[in-house]
Amino acid sequence: MSTQNRLFFFDEGRFGLKPSVGRTWARRGSVTPRVVVEPGYDNFYLYSAVAPTTGDQFTLFLPNVDTEMMSLYLQELGKAYPGDSIWLILDGAGWHNSASLKTPSNIKLISLPPYSPELNPVERLWRWLRMNVCRNKHFKKIEEVEEALLLAIRGLSTDFLKSLCGCSYLQSFN
Repeated sequence: MSTQNRLFFFDEGRFGLKPSVGRTWARRGSVTPRVVVEPGYDNFYLYSAVAPTTGDQFTLFLPNVDTEMMSLYLQELGKAYPGDSIWLILDGAGWHNSASLKTPSNIKLISLPPYSPELNPVERLWRWLRMNVCRNKHFKKIEEVEEALLLAIRGLSTDFLKSLCGCSYLQSFN
């Protein structure tokens, strides 16, 4: 098995029962569509790393954001690509650079500049999931949200992820 260098961008996204309501098209003169809204406050987090140049991704559903969950994610990411060298680019959240964070030896963490979410391609994945999976949907239980997101993530092709998360500033890495 040959060693590869892998470039991933990472972020956490919160999803849950809080409704995401948005505009929709309706034929002139027809009944305006209505969205059932039943606010809830249960939520969970998707921890995702995406390689915009290859379309690879690694996602875990975790209950919260903290150093313990980040360490768990890094351990699982390291196991998913044993022997490979992973450069993981992420924001400067406190749990990303905590002294007690456990980072596998095959992962190097690289921080983005402060306040620059536009440089993180994973933000595009969050926007797509919210618009295409969660928007104008009525979920009664948190498990329904999890199932919908799981199906969507499993259905994402590498070509789609390259298209969605590809950035002009990464063209030199192809």
